[in-house]
Amino acid sequence: MGLKERGQDNQVRGVANVVEGKINEVVGAVKGDLSQELKGKAQKNLGKLQGKVGRAEERAGTDSKKA
Repeated sequence: MGLKERGQDNQVRGVANVVEGKINEVVGAVKGDLSQELKGKAQKNLGKLQGKVGRAEERAGTDSKKA
């Protein structure tokens, strides 16, 4: 798996983590479960970071083929 493909995979997984984290955040808020809400926020932010890493990997993979 090349850098570009790994980047695309990280982007997809990042979006999945953002969505799952947001769901947990909202469910925790509705239930009044602060622990679940905070875990959801953390997962959402981790997903955002994973997406950024994926975009950087994809760009690096594309740039390395031009060189």
